[in-house]
Amino acid sequence: MAPATRRAPLSRGPGSCLLAAALALAVLASPARLGASAAADGSSGAPDWHVVSVSSLLPSAVCTAVGARASNSSSLSVVHRHGPCSPLLARAGGAPSHAEILDRDQDRVDSIHRRSSAAVDTARASKGVSLPARTGVSLGTGNYIVSVGLGTPRRDFSVVFDTGSDLSWVQCRPCNGCYEQQDPLFDPAQSSTYAAVPCGDPQCRGLDSWTCASSGSRCRYEVVYGDQSQTDGNLARDTLALGPSDALQGFVFGCGDDDSGLFGRADGLVGLGRNRVSLASQAAARYGAGFSYCLPSSPSAAGYLSLGGAAPSNAQFTAMVARGDTPSFYYLNLVGIKVAGRTVRVPEAVFRAPGTVIDSGTVITRLPETAYRALRGAFARFMRKYKRAPALSILDTCYDFTGYTTVQIPSVALVFSGGATVSLDFSGVLYVSKVSQACLAFASNGDDTSIGILGNTQQKTFAVVYDVANQKIGFAAKACT
Repeated sequence: MAPATRRAPLSRGPGSCLLAAALALAVLASPARLGASAAADGSSGAPDWHVVSVSSLLPSAVCTAVGARASNSSSLSVVHRHGPCSPLLARAGGAPSHAEILDRDQDRVDSIHRRSSAAVDTARASKGVSLPARTGVSLGTGNYIVSVGLGTPRRDFSVVFDTGSDLSWVQCRPCNGCYEQQDPLFDPAQSSTYAAVPCGDPQCRGLDSWTCASSGSRCRYEVVYGDQSQTDGNLARDTLALGPSDALQGFVFGCGDDDSGLFGRADGLVGLGRNRVSLASQAAARYGAGFSYCLPSSPSAAGYLSLGGAAPSNAQFTAMVARGDTPSFYYLNLVGIKVAGRTVRVPEAVFRAPGTVIDSGTVITRLPETAYRALRGAFARFMRKYKRAPALSILDTCYDFTGYTTVQIPSVALVFSGGATVSLDFSGVLYVSKVSQACLAFASNGDDTSIGILGNTQQKTFAVVYDVANQKIGFAAKACT
């Protein structure tokens, strides 16, 4: 029999037991997830806990929300590529398993670590290795999809967006070797605003990997991802449509005509890295230097991606950090963690020494080994009531909620330099594959020297604001649910 729930952290005065009982009855009366309100306003008498209906742990099999949108004209709807709202799922052979998603997530993390440590082998370096887009048919990380328009007249494409990549690209006709994608290939001959970028153009010379037959010829690009998938083609300019009525003229992108690997049925990729060729950089003059997005709590819901615009009034900011060895990445300083409102004892130097990158394409946050062990221990002490479940790929702290109507989960908050304290949504605390296997959604780097990574699971429901102009990153709670 499972041991009794620890009550000490719940005590807030003589009325706390009555309040907790009232909240439990409210949860039983409704299948809605109450974790956010319990953690935020203390209505249960336990502001440091999430109280969650077990029936709400797994996402709906149908697309249930239109999703939140930012107020400016460049806002795009964001959906999970493997969820029921995705335009790719119906014809892509179904979603990968959770184990496959997490195994491939580790591949992406390994690639980030190789780049940050400058330990990429010579053969890959000669091909301009970039982060893995990792968009497999049956293998892939939890990437997110946006729809953009390209060309005149406009043609719509479903593409992955990635803060860890710079060059945006789609597959183009004529194609020497293209994988099967969701929509017809982009045809430059049918766009009146298409133009090839010549070799002398600074945008060509600024790429990681480019070739030219002569100074006046077309610029050829190549990007090789961490899984050895690659895209090759001509660098070009055309009109990029953002939203129903807004467009960016002369957008520089890759027109791929020789593409291979695990791209699934996505039509391409939009890069939001810090290089001058990224969408974020090209759009800065028009919309302002920065962008924001909100990733929904569930694959059956929608969020948004927005260029420029004002930050939400409730955003907490921390400094955006740059590093010369990986100039395309967005870094921030994670300095501490709280569990159930209590600070986990980890020296700040453990976080600061390797640094932390925030990445939209990594699924699970990676921590230094010392920090992860401390987090895991603190979390497990509050979870003694629940039966342990087998590990799931990289996730080693899992629980079986079979037989429970509601569960009570300690909150987890991330503390950043400058005092920003981000209390995670319940969907950022546990990764739930099934009711009998719900796992702490963090993993160890295996050492204290590899850079930490703030993954997209922990970013869910927050407006994540990349204020490039002021060199800061913000988090605003409850921006999409």
